Amino acid sequence: MTQAPQQPTPDDPTAVSRKKDHIELAFRSRVESGELDRRFYYEPMLAAHPKPGSLAPLPFLGKTLRVPIWVSSMTGGTALAGKINHQLARACAEFGMGMGLGSCRQLLYSDEYLPDFDVRELMGSDLPLFANLGVAQIEKLFEQNEAGRIDALIEKLRADGLIVHVNPLQEAMQPEGDVFGRSPLEVIQEVVKRFDFQVIVKEVGQGFGPESLRALLQMPLAAVEFAAAGGTNFAKLELLRSDAAKLAIFEKIAAVGHSAEEMLVWANALKTELGERCRVKNLIISGGVADFLDGYFLTQKSTFPAVYGQASGFLKHAQGDYSELQAFAQSQIRGLELAGAFLKVR
Repeated sequence: MTQAPQQPTPDDPTAVSRKKDHIELAFRSRVESGELDRRFYYEPMLAAHPKPGSLAPLPFLGKTLRVPIWVSSMTGGTALAGKINHQLARACAEFGMGMGLGSCRQLLYSDEYLPDFDVRELMGSDLPLFANLGVAQIEKLFEQNEAGRIDALIEKLRADGLIVHVNPLQEAMQPEGDVFGRSPLEVIQEVVKRFDFQVIVKEVGQGFGPESLRALLQMPLAAVEFAAAGGTNFAKLELLRSDAAKLAIFEKIAAVGHSAEEMLVWANALKTELGERCRVKNLIISGGVADFLDGYFLTQKSTFPAVYGQASGFLKHAQGDYSELQAFAQSQIRGLELAGAFLKVR
């Protein structure tokens, strides 16, 4: 006797199609033991589904974030970069994220590209916004007795402070690269002595080794941003702009660096070792952070108040319609909410 087809019921109208999907997809959805994410315990008994917007606000850099995400733009000075910066700032305002601009070098001597970077109105005054200069540019300004240009930059952008990016390998690989006459540490020590605004120090794709971290953590910095290996490697990027012979010679040194997880282990240990000599209070964990699970794991493992950055992830979605970027941000935040409810870091 043929069984009559199951009919949907008012309280479960998708039951038939859902069960059909389950049967058809059962084998494709198998997860082998080697695919399991061993960073977490999955605890399904301890929480209800979190409501959207339920993440706890996070005091950070003197302001309050609604989510523990830091957005870094990587470029400036073109029409596309202007669109990217404005889209990212709009998303920061909507979702409560902090933002670091790409290199603002072009604004030191001209306001021609200021509209590309001028995003404070979009973000509002309640979220942290930081300008960005390379340590090589700052060294030159000090040599030329033009440090006032840095103050002017912060003022015109209405920024909360300055990110100093440290990039000796990038500059060495770049055909037009600058030469450092002083160690970045010396220059940054002068920065924090000269200026009253907050200072963040970041690398650009290799990260910091333990001795560099030790030195930075003892300085009165607002934060250290890892920019660890695993994300965009600007030394390699510059080699790809160069000739084939140079690429063959220097490709291996461009691959040297440290992962975000490796750097976090060092930073946590140094915080304990240094005690009161550890003056840095915050971390921005970036570089190779692929998604919300990486970000959740790393920020939960940090003994510092920490946020995480996904520069390339946000950059990719900021080049089209805002709805694409909005959907990406919403998905990452929802993932964080679910992770917080059901995952415990091992």
